[in-house]
Amino acid sequence: MQHHEEEALGKAYDSHLMRRLLGYLAPYKIQVFSAILIIAAASLIQLCGPYLTKIGIDRYIAAKDYDGLNRIALLYVGVIVLGFLLGYLQTYIMQVTGQKIMYDLRLEIFTHLQQLPLTFFDKNPVGRLMTRVTTDVDVLNELFTAGVVTLLGDVLVLLGIVIIIFYLNFELAVVAMSVVPLIFLITVVFKIKARDSYRRVRTAIARINAFLQEHITGMSIVQLFNHEPKSFRQFEKINRVHLKANLDSVMAYSVFFPA
Repeated sequence: MQHHEEEALGKAYDSHLMRRLLGYLAPYKIQVFSAILIIAAASLIQLCGPYLTKIGIDRYIAAKDYDGLNRIALLYVGVIVLGFLLGYLQTYIMQVTGQKIMYDLRLEIFTHLQQLPLTFFDKNPVGRLMTRVTTDVDVLNELFTAGVVTLLGDVLVLLGIVIIIFYLNFELAVVAMSVVPLIFLITVVFKIKARDSYRRVRTAIARINAFLQEHITGMSIVQLFNHEPKSFRQFEKINRVHLKANLDSVMAYSVFFPA
């Protein structure tokens, strides 16, 4: 049985590979920098909502100052609208940038494929190569447009929350932070489970594409030798592996993100 590199379990974080991937952002420095500034502003805005609620309860509801409460309510609505606009702008910039990066990547991959010797195509199914140009590039787009952005935004929000709760009440902040080790442990377990299931999904997709390409292209041969039932059983087996891998990834995600 032939093994390909998508079946190999590499390092969880490869600094050299990450630098190479981030290099594709270089032509779009202005867009990326703008998105980072918007993310920082949106994270700050996201922290304003709970703090305004605190002010409304402690300062105006307790004192029955309804005029002040109305002002806080209007300010809260303004914060929500501003947060929505910033989120829309950030999403638009990163999605457009991500599509341009995908365009560059696919051109580079196709150019590279054209320069490879014929022996390479003898050893690698066309369907698997199609996966490289299509599905794998889409996954990288998710990394650029969602993964990095979400990570940066969550880190900024978490940092802001920690600073605010320690500023407001040190003792309660210590109690709240006591669950961090448990969260870290759960995150490590999720990373292991999710990484394995997502790797199996990627491998299964490559096998499905390779199988379909070979059998659809050679369908006349399959029918000539009355090979349809056996081909169906083979495809059903590959498809079931893909289903199992996806269900495992859904289970891992559902347990870690129940809300």
